[in-house]
Amino acid sequence: MLAIKKGKVEKRKYTVNILPCLINHDGPFTTSKRYWNPVDQPDGLSVAFFRGKKLHGKRLRLPERYRKVVLSKTDETIPRKMQAFAENTTPTENEHIVEDEENDPIVKIVEEQCEFDDIMIWGHETLPDETTDPFVRGIQEWIDFSALLHTYDDDINDSESTSSVRC
Repeated sequence: MLAIKKGKVEKRKYTVNILPCLINHDGPFTTSKRYWNPVDQPDGLSVAFFRGKKLHGKRLRLPERYRKVVLSKTDETIPRKMQAFAENTTPTENEHIVEDEENDPIVKIVEEQCEFDDIMIWGHETLPDETTDPFVRGIQEWIDFSALLHTYDDDINDSESTSSVRC
């Protein structure tokens, strides 16, 4: 399980980029426009060059009702006694709490880094295909599944039209 800790989130919003390559670095870095300068085309698509390779990007617009943040791992965990307090597990006179700390999941803390509105998915020389690209499909399936979990039967018809990712 994860708990989200509010960090020093910047006010400006970012665009998350998913590149079709492996980069062995997972922290912040400084770069110049010389190395990463995506250009938005009139047709709504984007083009960029990364290490001499031409990339074509497709922007995925996520539903407005979702809170979109970039998280980073920390080494912190929530102590087990604090977990019970946070979950409001106060016993009544008819309830008994059985403390089985070995079976309680460890709650790790992740920290907010920044907020974002869109995800840009890049493909080598071609646009990522909505039917075969694992990132586009995975995000779409996650949003559709999330909509089903968090709606009532009456709301399902309304959410079907709004739960889709708009490209």
